[in-house]
Amino acid sequence: MLDFFTIFSKGGIVLWCFQGAGVTESFTGPVNALIRSVILQERSGNNSYTHEALSLKYKLDNEFELIFVVGFQKILTLTYVDKFIDDVQLHFRDRYKNELEQKGSLKLLNNSFEFGNEFKMLLREAEASGKAKSPAPMRSFKESEKSQKTVKSMIETKGGDKGKEQSGKKNKNTKKDAPAAEAAKGDQVKAPPTVQKVTVENGNQGLTADEIMLKKREEFFRKHMAAPPEKTSKSPKPQKPREKPRRVWDISGKSGKSTKTLDYSDSRNGEDSTNEGEPNQDVFFDQGTLPESMPGELLPVECDSSDEDDIVEEEDGEVAVVGNTSSISSKKAGGFGGMFGMLKGLVGSKNLTQADMEPVLDKMRDHLIAKNVAAEIASQLCDSVAKKMEGKVMGTFTTVASTVKQALQDSLVQILQPKRRVDILRDVMDAQIQRRPFVITFCGVNGVGKSTNLAKISFWLIENGFTVLIAACDTFRAGAVEQLRTHQRRLNSLHPPEKHGGRPVVQLYEKGYGKDAAGIAMEAIAYARNQSFDVVLVDTAGRMQDNAPLMTALAKLIAVNMPDLVLFVGEALVGNEAVDQLVKFNQALADHSMSDKPRLIDGIVLTKFDTIDDKVGAAISMTYITGQPIVFVGTGQTYNDLRSLNARAVVSALMKA
Repeated sequence: MLDFFTIFSKGGIVLWCFQGAGVTESFTGPVNALIRSVILQERSGNNSYTHEALSLKYKLDNEFELIFVVGFQKILTLTYVDKFIDDVQLHFRDRYKNELEQKGSLKLLNNSFEFGNEFKMLLREAEASGKAKSPAPMRSFKESEKSQKTVKSMIETKGGDKGKEQSGKKNKNTKKDAPAAEAAKGDQVKAPPTVQKVTVENGNQGLTADEIMLKKREEFFRKHMAAPPEKTSKSPKPQKPREKPRRVWDISGKSGKSTKTLDYSDSRNGEDSTNEGEPNQDVFFDQGTLPESMPGELLPVECDSSDEDDIVEEEDGEVAVVGNTSSISSKKAGGFGGMFGMLKGLVGSKNLTQADMEPVLDKMRDHLIAKNVAAEIASQLCDSVAKKMEGKVMGTFTTVASTVKQALQDSLVQILQPKRRVDILRDVMDAQIQRRPFVITFCGVNGVGKSTNLAKISFWLIENGFTVLIAACDTFRAGAVEQLRTHQRRLNSLHPPEKHGGRPVVQLYEKGYGKDAAGIAMEAIAYARNQSFDVVLVDTAGRMQDNAPLMTALAKLIAVNMPDLVLFVGEALVGNEAVDQLVKFNQALADHSMSDKPRLIDGIVLTKFDTIDDKVGAAISMTYITGQPIVFVGTGQTYNDLRSLNARAVVSALMKA
C-alpha cells in the first residue's frame, strides 16, 4: 500500500528508508520537491503535499531535528496514515536517542541503523486497524428515538389555532377525553424528552407541555379576539412638518459673493493664465527635474521602519529582544514591572508546546492582518511557525514571545527571498547572443499602473544600453495608445537619437483599437527581430480576475507568443484581494492554455509602495501565494522611482509595532 517511508535529518542525512514491493522509482524526486516547495518555503502548516501521482504525509520532530515522510498513491484513501506516522516517530526517536548516546554520531552514521523489524510490525498493526474499522451497523427500531415516544405524542391535533370557537370546542373535548388520556398513559413505554410532566401554578398540575401550550393559546385568543375598545372623541392634532427656513437675500438680490469669486474656471480669477515659470508643453522635462540615471542593478527599496536591532515590548510584562542589543526595557502590567515583569516570561530549558505559543501566535496573527497581510496567509504562516517550533528546547533566559517572534521573522525573510533569481539584464544579454529580442508581458487588473511602470522599466533598460520596442496591446481602454506614445516621446527626449547613431532608443508598435492583442504582440516581436531591438515590452489591457472573455484573451496572447517573462503588476494597497487576483490569474492562464505545461506568472511588480507607510503585508501575500519573486517595486511618479525588494527591510517594517 505504501510506496515509501523515509526518515532524514534537517541537515539532509537520510537515516532510514523503506520502499514498498513493486516500487521501482526512487523517492528522491518527491522528497526533494517537498523540501523545496514546503519546508524551505515555510509552508509546513499543513502536513500533506501532492506531487504528481503521489500523496506525501510528513511530520517534523523539532527536538531531534528529524523529518518523517510517507508516500502513497493519491487515488488511495488510507485512513491509518496519520496515526501510523505518529507511532513510527515515537518508536524511532527512542531508538535513535539510545543509539546516539551509546555509539555517538559518527559511529551511528557508519553503521547501518536497524529499524526494519519494528517498522514492519507497526505497519501490520496499522493496516489491521484500518481493515477492522467497518461501517457502523444500522440501529434497530427499539434503539431509535421514535420508539421512545408515547402513543399520544404521535397523534396530530389539527386546527389548534383557527380561532376562538374551535379552541373552545377543543377545550370541551379535552375534558371529555380526560379518562381516555389516562388510559393511554398505561401504554406509555418511556416518557420522551420533549413531553415532560410540568408542575405549574394556577391549576396546571399534572398537565403535559402540549396541554399547557394549548391552554395558553386559548387564553391568548380570548384576549385578542374580544371587541376593540371604543375610540374617544378627542384625537390628537396632527403635527405640522417643520418648514425649511428661507434664505435671506439683501436688497440688491445678491448673496454677498461677487460673480468673480464664484467663477472657478480660472484659478487666477481673470488674470493671465500663462506663467513664465511653467515649462512649455513641447518640453517634457524642466532642466532641474530631469530623472537621475539608474544603470546597473536597482537600488533596494527603503521602508519607514526602525533598525533591525530593536527592542520589541510585549504586553503582560514580557520582554522580547529582537536583534543584537544590550539594553532591555519592560512595561508595567498589572502592577508588576521591572525585574518581576522580565522574569515572568522566562522559561528555562523546556520544550515548547502548542499551548505556550498560542497566545503569542494569536497576537502575531492579528498584527500581520493589521499590516495588510491577507487573513488566510497570516493564519497559514502562524500555523507553520507553530509546527516548526513545537518541541524545540528553549534557552534558560529566553521568553516565548521573543523566540516565536524571531522564528516568524526568519520565516518571513525566507518567503520574500525568492527560490529563483530573476536577472533581467543577464537574460537580455543572453537573448542578444541568440539574436532575438527578450520579451516581457505585463498583466494585471485595472488601474494598478501597468503602463507607468512599463515606462519606468523602459527607462532603466535604456540607461543600461538596450533598445526597447513597446507593443501597444491594450486595444480596449480609451487613451491607452496615446499614453504609451507620450511616454515614448519623453524617453526619446531624454535620450536623443543623435547620441545613439540617429536611431530612437524607444519605439512604439501600435495598430489602434479594437484589434486582436495576440496578433499585435506577434507582429511586434517579428518587427523587433527584424529591426534588432533588444527588448519587447508588451502592454496588455487591465482586466478583473473574474472576467472570463478577457482572461481567455490574455491566456491566448501568452500561449501564442511565449514571452520570456510574464510579470503581474499589483498594488501594494490591497490585502485579501491580492490573493484572489493572483490565484484566479494563474488559474485562468492554466485553464485557457493550449499546452500541457501552461505558462503562469513568473514574477511580480509591486506598485504604489510609497503610499502604504509600514503596511507592507501585500508583498508577503503575493509572494506566498505564487512562490514567485517580486522583481520590481514602484515607489513614485518619476521614471527613476523603481527599486528592487529588500527582504529584511520589508520584514523589519512589517514586525514594527
